[in-house]
Amino acid sequence: MSTNIEDQGEDYKEKEEQNNQEEGKQNSVIFPSHSKGNNNGKRHASEAPDSSFLIQHLGRDISIQCLLQMSRSDYGSIAALNTSFRSLIRTGELYQLRRKMGIIEHWVYFCCEVLQWEAFDPNRGRWMRLPKLICDECFMLSDKESLAIGTELLVFGKELMAPKIYKYSLLTNTWSVGKMLNTPRCLFGSASLGGIAILAGGCDPRGNILSSAELYNSETGKWEALPNMNKARKMCSGVFMDGKFYVVGGIAADKITQLTCGEEFDMTTNEWREIPNMFPIRNGVFETPPSSGSPPLIAVVKNVLYAADYARQEVKKYVKGNNSWVTIGGFPENAHSMNGWGLAFRACGDQLVFLGGRSLHGGGILEINAWVPDDNAPQWNQLATKNTRSFVHNCTVMGC
Repeated sequence: MSTNIEDQGEDYKEKEEQNNQEEGKQNSVIFPSHSKGNNNGKRHASEAPDSSFLIQHLGRDISIQCLLQMSRSDYGSIAALNTSFRSLIRTGELYQLRRKMGIIEHWVYFCCEVLQWEAFDPNRGRWMRLPKLICDECFMLSDKESLAIGTELLVFGKELMAPKIYKYSLLTNTWSVGKMLNTPRCLFGSASLGGIAILAGGCDPRGNILSSAELYNSETGKWEALPNMNKARKMCSGVFMDGKFYVVGGIAADKITQLTCGEEFDMTTNEWREIPNMFPIRNGVFETPPSSGSPPLIAVVKNVLYAADYARQEVKKYVKGNNSWVTIGGFPENAHSMNGWGLAFRACGDQLVFLGGRSLHGGGILEINAWVPDDNAPQWNQLATKNTRSFVHNCTVMGC
């Protein structure tokens, strides 16, 4: 693995040097100089451009303001213009400024084929294929979880000797090995908010069900241990709502009991609060064995919690005032699953999104359906379709 990564790094460096040489030839055109005594505004080939300007006539600050208003789907093309633009994109400065200004685009990242991730931009209907994840066969075949935080996509799995995390960076369009959790785990509940994420519960490599939790900071790349939950649980789900982190459902430490309670973590007080009957009887039925079904399919849009009940093909809304659920409508027509597996239900900005589809001989059709919640029953709008060889293995949403 390390040899492969080093080889890729060397190839990348060679390409980088070639690009820089080509850009050096073009800089006199891209960055014209207007200072006095410069031969009527023309820059000599030997003179280096001032990268602080970016768009010379506008200056750096106004140039950045223009870039902030553009879709991030265009940033790859912008980075290819020259070294100055590429450096600006890769530092992450634009995304930090976008976050401060409240400019956020949500893209869906998913994996149907093993180790091949794709992204979908619902605003422009664009698809993007990520570089293939290079790992050993054990990681390839293991159960995997995924989570997007800031400009990073984390994929959690297990190699032959130990658990491992691979990290995709939107800034560089590359994969690397991420920093391991303080307590390695799988089948946990998780969610992200801006540049941070919280993981809670799950089970350790020995199969023990955990009550511990950790916070990840994408700017530092570090994991911080949080106080334990009131109850240990695995195969649970997590969301952020009203600035707090919630865990719902899951299987208890006895590996039999399905938990109906939820837990709320307040980051200001650093404390957990148990909420009885927050998710009563997962999907309306007790399953045998309890681990046969997927974790709860939940999502939050504008601080309202929704759930997809795969047993009844119904979408429900959580009523905070009396800790109850109401049915608001059905699934998209072709959103099929196997006990919840192979189907993704996510919040994507102000939309609820289903990723799923119908099976065909030798493959299937992936459909992406979305609805902006209102007071009416869901009216699903098909955003895109795609031929696929398999169902949805992992799915997450990156907002930046």
